[in-house]
Amino acid sequence: MPVRAAVRRFTESRRRAADRRFGVHLLGAVAVAAVMAVPFGLLVVLVEGRWAPLRRLDAGAANRLHQAAVAHPAWTTTLRFLSDRVWDPVTLRTAVALLTVWLLYRRAWRLAAWSAVTAVAGGLIGLLVKTVVERARPSLENPVAQAPGFSFPSGHAMTATTSCAVVLLVLLPTVPRAWRPLCWCVALLSVIGVGFTRVALGVHWFSDVVGGWLLGLAVVTSTAWAFEAWRADVGRDRPAVREGLEPELVDRHPEPDGTGHGISRF
Repeated sequence: MPVRAAVRRFTESRRRAADRRFGVHLLGAVAVAAVMAVPFGLLVVLVEGRWAPLRRLDAGAANRLHQAAVAHPAWTTTLRFLSDRVWDPVTLRTAVALLTVWLLYRRAWRLAAWSAVTAVAGGLIGLLVKTVVERARPSLENPVAQAPGFSFPSGHAMTATTSCAVVLLVLLPTVPRAWRPLCWCVALLSVIGVGFTRVALGVHWFSDVVGGWLLGLAVVTSTAWAFEAWRADVGRDRPAVREGLEPELVDRHPEPDGTGHGISRF
């Protein structure tokens, strides 16, 4: 009995220490997200330096898609509905917020923390970069849409990247394996679709959208790394990406029980 109690105290102490390190990992991941995004940093340099090839690419894409939008009002209405309703940042952030509440209900505390931190960090970092870069939005003749604020990076594109990644990586364990490729396709098409609508509506340059994708991916990668570090601390294996961040979410008790495993009676 004394030996068993000692082992129990050791495992509990290890879990508490892992929980503390998890918080440190999350905060550290947010801090290093931007510096991890080397491609994004390069893009910022090119945007700030007004690199001629990039400016030609942006202008060409904006003009061609704007002409199509002006010539096809019904198509433009559809794009505006997708951009302002279906893929609007408020809609996507609400979805992540509801998912986080559900995770709290399931007592998946750390996964809920990861979801919330990823979404909030993405929004704050995107706003900070916009303020620093201060890039003007496209100015087109006969605009079909308007948007406030600065242009780089695209907040819609970044929010779509972080939100779709959060929803996908959290819920994959609850989806039958045969349906998982479809989930990946829906998430990918949503992220690409958001970027397309923003350029087609003339409220962002193409490079704004690419910047939003890259920065959003950097945030998700950083916070996911922090979550995997916590799993290693409590003795859990690193799951394949196709399995989601927390395969134990389907268990009755997703959190470790002191031995590094949940209780699978769900």
